Amino acid sequence: MISLFRASLSSVQIPSEMKIELTDSERILCTLLDDCSKNLNNEENADVACRIAGGWVRDKLLGLQCNDIDVALSDIMGLRFAERLASFASERGADIGTIGKIAQNPDQSKHLETATLRIDDLDVDFVNLRNEEYASESRIPTQVTFGTPLQDALRRDITINSLFYNIHTRTVEDFTEKGLPDLRDGIIRTPLPPKETFLDDPLRILRCIRFAGRFGFTLVPEIEDAVKDPEIQEALVSKIARERVGVEIAKMLEGRDPLHSIRLLHALSLYDAVFTVLPKEIRVAFSNDVDSSERALASATILHALLAEDDRDLPQLHPLLFLAVKADPSCIPRLYLASILTPFANVTYTDKKKKLHPATEAVLRESLKLGTQNHYLDGIPSLFTASQILRDALGDSQQLENPSPRVAIGTLLRQKSVHNPHTGSHWTSSILFSLVQDLIPFYMVDKDQLNYPDAVEIIGRYDSFLKQIEELDLVRVADLRPLIDGRELLKVTGASKGGSWTGGLLARILEWQLENPAATKDACIEWLNDEKKAGRLSLTDDVPADPVSKRARTR
Repeated sequence: MISLFRASLSSVQIPSEMKIELTDSERILCTLLDDCSKNLNNEENADVACRIAGGWVRDKLLGLQCNDIDVALSDIMGLRFAERLASFASERGADIGTIGKIAQNPDQSKHLETATLRIDDLDVDFVNLRNEEYASESRIPTQVTFGTPLQDALRRDITINSLFYNIHTRTVEDFTEKGLPDLRDGIIRTPLPPKETFLDDPLRILRCIRFAGRFGFTLVPEIEDAVKDPEIQEALVSKIARERVGVEIAKMLEGRDPLHSIRLLHALSLYDAVFTVLPKEIRVAFSNDVDSSERALASATILHALLAEDDRDLPQLHPLLFLAVKADPSCIPRLYLASILTPFANVTYTDKKKKLHPATEAVLRESLKLGTQNHYLDGIPSLFTASQILRDALGDSQQLENPSPRVAIGTLLRQKSVHNPHTGSHWTSSILFSLVQDLIPFYMVDKDQLNYPDAVEIIGRYDSFLKQIEELDLVRVADLRPLIDGRELLKVTGASKGGSWTGGLLARILEWQLENPAATKDACIEWLNDEKKAGRLSLTDDVPADPVSKRARTR
């Protein structure tokens, strides 16, 4: 037995001296904000002050660059200030974009109206400092008023995001008195008691997890206790738009340590609240029960171990497995999300039109509201289909030999589920995911123990398969095209018109090319003529003379 889990990636490097160094664009922006505020205060006898808030301050203190800037305003609403700043900055020659407005939506815990504006190469959001009053039985604010910087800081998600940069004094302000120490110590903590913070906006639960994964920071125990509270979990299900949940999950998987976030989701018992929030008509139509969420953690842990290029006890993997992973930035997030959805792998449902769907599609579409970005919705169901096809083939040696190894393996790798650029599917990532699924039964996730002899045997089988692909010169088989196109095929065969038979015959041509890799176009035409003379070609859609395997594709 061996252990697969390694400690999370080390935390991001914390500078010995945390300070903010402005770029030229940021310096110009701060000057514009300062001058515009002073101009407004002089003209209207106001007391407007501008502070950059949240993530920009945190990232700059860590020595990271951030082009998304949130400006927190005192004594003025964001839209009004943005309109004033746009006019003020335009008069001074700045490149100003169009002002946007994001409305409040308290039912979905979106309490603030936000104005957006692009200034030169910086995206800037404007929102007022706020203070919120609540009814005793509700967490939806009954009144949102102008607040002090302290009141605003206390209402933010975590202390390291509650820091301000005062553009007038050019200093960092830590009104909670915990933000700077927590940033220095690598701690994720809420400014107020976690339950209060999470009931205010339950999405903050996922943000805590995402930032822990992003920076390699540690959640304080109080957060872990609060998240397991049924009231908090119910709030995450009922109060938050599923689109916002999907965005947070996608950001976790695109971060520096997806497994760390996945382990936290599992440890905090959040799987159901995140991934199984589905319409009743879909749940009742499931073909069978969803497997334990432990399979999600097992799959993700195995994937993480296979992707690790060093510090591993597993046998060396064939380099072909990593072709797509290294070439396609969307591949790793997609593989991790597919791993998370492993409990749904064998579940299907029938919709109102009696059409059969994989349950993974419902989770992506309904629970996470994720579309085709990173080929999640169109690519992940295909990964599971491909995994089953590949595992069946690798478990049946005869399937990889008939009619010949080159034809069998070539057509296997060209299957639409296994390789399809339109869905982000590449045969190498399909094989990698298939290997992950094959190893799950031999990994006890609760004990973090993998049966090493069985794992070695399975990895060896995949290694032999990949070596065979190399030896048969099939690495680029997905790029293979018929020597004769559809129009030429009509001419060669003498058929009056095409039909579904054309696709079948082109697929046969591809199989012939796989069997005869050095063949020329003239040789292909000669073969077609021989087949026609022998009566082995069907040139109508009536009854095909020689059905072609579904595995063959012409493009």
